[in-house]
Amino acid sequence: VQVVESGGGLVQAGDSLILSCEASGLPWSTFAMGWFRQSPGKEREFVAAVSWSGNSKEYADSMKGRSTISRDKNKDITSLQINNVTPEDTAVYFCAIGRQSKTRASHYNYWGRGTQVTVSS
Repeated sequence: VQVVESGGGLVQAGDSLILSCEASGLPWSTFAMGWFRQSPGKEREFVAAVSWSGNSKEYADSMKGRSTISRDKNKDITSLQINNVTPEDTAVYFCAIGRQSKTRASHYNYWGRGTQVTVSS
């Protein structure tokens, strides 16, 4: 199983960023994809998730209204766009794969290594 994130880096406050995640080698025919993030000294927190069909989407309160999670037609790539980023969005962002688009990390079985996002003020 491979879960690979891309799109992190250094961005300015107020900018938008797009993260992508591609999954392969999964033992299931259908799966949900989620994003979590972790800052130094903090616990990993839920960001967003999308169901297999793409019709069900969940967002953390901090992301509602300024982020969009999507899934490509082949179902194995998800993208997360975050608008109007702030320094508080600085974190390592992880992509996670599970059977359902839940908000708890314990519901996900496979994880990527993460991609660093740093927002400068």
